[in-house]
This record gives sequence, structure tokens and C-alpha cells, in this order.
Amino acid sequence: MSDSSSSPSAGPDAHERPGKHAAAPTVPPTEHRVSARIGGIAESATLAVDAKAKALKAAGRPVIGFGAGEPDFPTPDYVVEAAVEACRDPRNHRYTPAGGLPELKQAIVEKTRRDSGYEVDPAQVLVTNGGKQAIYEAFATVLDPGDEVIVPAPYWTTYPESIRLAGGVPVEVLADETQEYKVTLEQLEGARTERTKMLLFNSPSNPTGAVYSRDEVAAIGRWAVEHGLWVMTDEIYEHLVYDDLETASMPVVVPELADRCLVVNGVAKTYAMTGWRVGWVIGPRDVIKAATNLQSHATSNVSNVAQRAAVAAVSGDLAAVHEMKVAFDRRRRHIVQMLNQIDGVVCPEPKGAFYAYPSVKGLLGRTVDGVTPQTSAELAELILEKAEVAAVPGEAFGSPGYLRFSYALGDADLEEGISRLQKLFG
Repeated sequence: MSDSSSSPSAGPDAHERPGKHAAAPTVPPTEHRVSARIGGIAESATLAVDAKAKALKAAGRPVIGFGAGEPDFPTPDYVVEAAVEACRDPRNHRYTPAGGLPELKQAIVEKTRRDSGYEVDPAQVLVTNGGKQAIYEAFATVLDPGDEVIVPAPYWTTYPESIRLAGGVPVEVLADETQEYKVTLEQLEGARTERTKMLLFNSPSNPTGAVYSRDEVAAIGRWAVEHGLWVMTDEIYEHLVYDDLETASMPVVVPELADRCLVVNGVAKTYAMTGWRVGWVIGPRDVIKAATNLQSHATSNVSNVAQRAAVAAVSGDLAAVHEMKVAFDRRRRHIVQMLNQIDGVVCPEPKGAFYAYPSVKGLLGRTVDGVTPQTSAELAELILEKAEVAAVPGEAFGSPGYLRFSYALGDADLEEGISRLQKLFG
């Protein structure tokens, strides 16, 4: 047997490493370094505004931020203490079930029964890294490419991006202040097509503070059942409803919807735990099992320390929640009064959550300090630069011509911030 050197095809370079003398690879001019799927996703506008405000403040400018939906209260002491104890327990230093600690899932079951009257079991609960992961995983588990989701607008900025990431198509339905920012059945039916698979529902609403009545919730739920649609209902602001309004959880008032309904919630807003990153989604067992499989590959379990803190939060009473609600209610009435004193601003009184969503169309085209904003995005830039006040423009929520102000900040900052706007536009 001859060796390879005697092979007719063997030459002096036959055993050299491939590409030894090859030219450096070049990137085709049409190649994108970021995938189209991710490249098409916009940055969270609310977090971007908050980050910019904090950066300016760190640079020494007295910026007052109305951007982030984040309670200014500390997390209740008993919740923090539960986390401290959890840190000391070696059980929490290891992996735990991807779908959530059994103790937390059971606590969520009991909390859901207590607060909304919805009867579920632990197999219907998936604990997630905040409400955003719950929302994305809910969409990703139910939607196939091209499925349409009806999204009432103004909407929270993350909803349509999560739908797109899951391969779905958001279909926006706009409700303005003349209808209290609430969509009608006629609008929903007008947006429904043969490709519609799901309705996104959020009450109390971010960004508008709109609250649908129990009867309105029931009517929308029955409409969804009639047309065989799924509903994802985001109830993160469930405890922040004012003026003795009565609302309801959709699968409670329309029980026949329960098998096609996903309920998203979390501890962030109710218990002032935005940074702890604990949310959950409740739904049919098969969907929750599939979503849990997804999470097992995406992130595994939520931080055990945060989960133990969440057990304490959802199992405790609502005294701390009530104290925060009293403060939010006071700020709500005050910010609406002050905003409506600005010529060109029309601010309906929100009925829930902790956001004011005024129309600022009357300020557009008006020259202030040599600047003439034509859009609410340009107006937001103007007030940040001239008044050192940060708010989120309506473009982020699918409704140009508005600004969102979170009143989950201290009373003194609220007073000072809106006073600056009154002076700027006075």
C-alpha cells in the first residue's frame, strides 16, 4: 500500500491546513449583523425615558422623571425580611423547578381566589421573571406565525413588540379620550378577521388609567367566546382602582372563556417590587405546561430569593397596598387639576393605575423658547430640555398627540414638575 504522498492528487500543499493561504473572509455588503426579527424590535420607550432622566440627574441637572411606572415607596419590610431569611437558607442556593416554587404557586392560587374570585390550581400557574416574560411567553406559546392579535390603543409599549417576537401580527384599535380610552365592541368587531386569534386586554390600563366596568368586561369576554378567540388579560394594576369603581377579572364574569384565557399578573406594582422581577401567567394546563417548557430553556427558575419574597407579599394582607393607593389617589387628583390648568392640555381623570394621559395636541405648533414642536415626541424633548421634566410621548403607546405622566413619584416632585410645565407654557 502506498502512502498518500504518492497519490496523484497529492502535491506540496496537500497536508496544509485548509485556508492557510486563503484571503480573509469578507462580509457580503447585504448581510445584517443583527437578525431581522430582533432588529425590528424597538427599545422600551418608558425605560429609555427613565434612563435618560436618571443620566441627566447624575450629571447634575435637576430633572424630575414622570417616565417610569415605578412606585416611589420601598418594598414592605416584611417582604424584605423574607428575602433576607431566604438568602441564609441553602435550599435557595440551588436550582428549583423552572415553573416556580411550589410554595409560591400555591400562594398565587390562594391570592387569586382572594382578590378576584378566580379558582385555579397550581398546575395552571407559571412563575416568570417579571410580567414582561409572562406576556412574551403567553404570546409565544399560543401564537403561530401570522396570527393576529387585537391590541386596544393606547397600549403599553411592550405588547406589540412581544406579539411580533412571537411571530404574531398586532392589530391596533384606537380609543381616544372622547370614549374614556376604552374600545367598543363595534371597534373590536371591525378589527376582527379570519386570522384573528387573540385579544389583548388591560384594565386598569397602562398608559391611560382607563378602567372597564364589570359589565363592559363581561360584554367583551362574551364577544371573544362567540368568535372562538383567546384573550390575554393583564391584571397587574388590579388593586389600583379609584372612585369606588367595580371592575372584574374576565374569566370570572365569563367562565366559559377560562379555557381560552391567559391572566398575567405580578408583584411589581401592587407591592412596590419592580426590581424583584416576579410575575406569573395563569391559564389552561396544557398551555402553561408548554410555556413552562419554553422557560426551562430560556431562563430556568426565577431567582429563589425573589420568589420567597413574593410568597410573603402575596400571602400577606393588603395594608401596605392600601397606604400606597391612598397616596396615588391624592396625586391622581392633583396632577389632573394642575395639567388642566395649562392652556392646550386636556387631561381626563384616570380611574386606575398611576398614570395621567393628557392630550397635548393644543401645544403642538406653538413656539416656546424658539422651538416649535410638531409632534408629541418633539414636545417631550422640548420639556426635557427646557423644563427638565421627563415624560413619555404618545408615539410610544400608539397614539401620537399625548404624553404619559406617571404619578408614582413623591408629592413634592409632582408639584414641582408640573409647575415647571405651567411656567414653560404659561
